Amino acid sequence: MQVVQVQRLNEDAVNQSKPLWLAWVGMDMPELSEFWRLYLQRFAVDHWYRFAKQRLHWTVPKLSAPQQCESWSDLLPLMTWQLWLARDIVADNPLPWQKKQSKLTPGRVAQAMGGVLGAIGTPAVAPKPRGKSPGWTTGKSRVRIIRYPTVKKATPKPKKEPAKSA
Repeated sequence: MQVVQVQRLNEDAVNQSKPLWLAWVGMDMPELSEFWRLYLQRFAVDHWYRFAKQRLHWTVPKLSAPQQCESWSDLLPLMTWQLWLARDIVADNPLPWQKKQSKLTPGRVAQAMGGVLGAIGTPAVAPKPRGKSPGWTTGKSRVRIIRYPTVKKATPKPKKEPAKSA
């Protein structure tokens, strides 16, 4: 077992050295320098998951099929790359309580993407005027969509107390 000593300055500018305990599950433990690099990569990935859930609304859609969930999840890295590549073409438009930034974060780029999308327009055709829907074609068979149950965390039931004798 190897212990890494991490040094940092606290609020009082006192140099403190504390051990950083890292665990490895696997056959062969890598070298400490490689292990530290892997830990730093995990740190970045954890922040991306937080960004994907909060700003890109990864968990908001209530999709009915696992394939739809996979497709939605496959879009998130593409959205992240679009934000990363667009950081040079968007103008920082901070909200009143935000400070100006020279290097825009993906969240700040997402905040400014409305201007870019408004400038480039949309490839979609204009919507057709609404009217009376023709409805379901006569004689066409209907197939029910497969419904998957929502997985919910069950609350434990209270234990029954044995009856007390007099």
